[in-house]
Amino acid sequence: MTTDSDSAVFTLTDDQREFRSTVRAFLEHHSPESEVRRVMESAQGFESAIWRAMADQLRLQGLIIPEEYGGEGFGFTELGLVLEEMGRALLPGPYFTSAVLTAAVLLGSDDIEACKRYLPGIASGKTIATLALTERSGRWDRDGIETTADQDGAAWTLRGAKHYVPDGGIADLVIVVARTDSDTIGLFAVENTDDLVRREHSSLDPTRRQAVIEFTGTAATRVGLEDAWPGLSRALSQATAALANEQVGGAQRCLDQAVAYVKVRTQFGRPVGSFQAIRHRCADLMLDIECARGVAQYAVHAIDHFPTEFESAAALAKAYCSDVYARAAAANIQLHGGIGFTWEHPAHMYYKRAKSSAMLLGDPGYHRSLLADSIGV
Repeated sequence: MTTDSDSAVFTLTDDQREFRSTVRAFLEHHSPESEVRRVMESAQGFESAIWRAMADQLRLQGLIIPEEYGGEGFGFTELGLVLEEMGRALLPGPYFTSAVLTAAVLLGSDDIEACKRYLPGIASGKTIATLALTERSGRWDRDGIETTADQDGAAWTLRGAKHYVPDGGIADLVIVVARTDSDTIGLFAVENTDDLVRREHSSLDPTRRQAVIEFTGTAATRVGLEDAWPGLSRALSQATAALANEQVGGAQRCLDQAVAYVKVRTQFGRPVGSFQAIRHRCADLMLDIECARGVAQYAVHAIDHFPTEFESAAALAKAYCSDVYARAAAANIQLHGGIGFTWEHPAHMYYKRAKSSAMLLGDPGYHRSLLADSIGV
């Protein structure tokens, strides 16, 4: 994006628009609704061929990973465009978990050796990584962490259980957030996932799998500084800003589906979209989504250009975009009338993604609290 001095006015460059178009064309070809339905009901929850094509043809898994670690070295601004298109296509799979959330956590750890060891595999798509942070309480803050890490010489072992771990059932690498004997928060890498007890959650959203992972004296490798929470908190904010852009893509798709339907559905001899109440409903949704797009794009733009502002911007974006996506998904079902409630129509899939995304990385209330704290309210 280009900026006018240090102001928040920004627009996409021609290269970024072309990049977005390329990603959209790829997803329309490889992940139409029929493919989304097939994949979300499969055992692993993603299509390996599409995953490899994303890595080999578009190099998407390494988008924000620096070149010295095998990535492409782009910023979060470009990542926001990718995630908006993925949200529009409702792409199932571990892209957000591995290439965004876990990659950001590793980069934020300031552990060069760990980055050299793990990031090239993530960038190439050969490694699927996840972050195990939340526990039974579902909290994303420091106080919710109860899993412990015990040290014996240079070795570390983990004990506890992590819940709601995104793509935890298929991850090759698990970065675990645990509490040490000194009551600090540390990051620990578990590479030998055969030693883990993993059970998939039955979740509302089948396009984004979750799992419970149990640690019973599991061997792990320490990553990063002794107190990892400051760096982890910044990485979570970066991932939150990225997720807000995905929510915007889903909300826009809901509006597009609803508008297309009310143009052709007739009642009393005229399209229902010609009725004033329907027009107003669609116009209100369009305004909501455009506002959401602005705050979401600014949040990722701030990561690249305004490092002192992005955490507040990310919290604002997540809270607002979660609410907008939920409203758009519910309105899409209602505007489709009876067929909107059926399994055969895709509206329910976006509604479920809206609900699951609202909880991922913290619900809107949690992020409003973070925002209030950051501005001293």
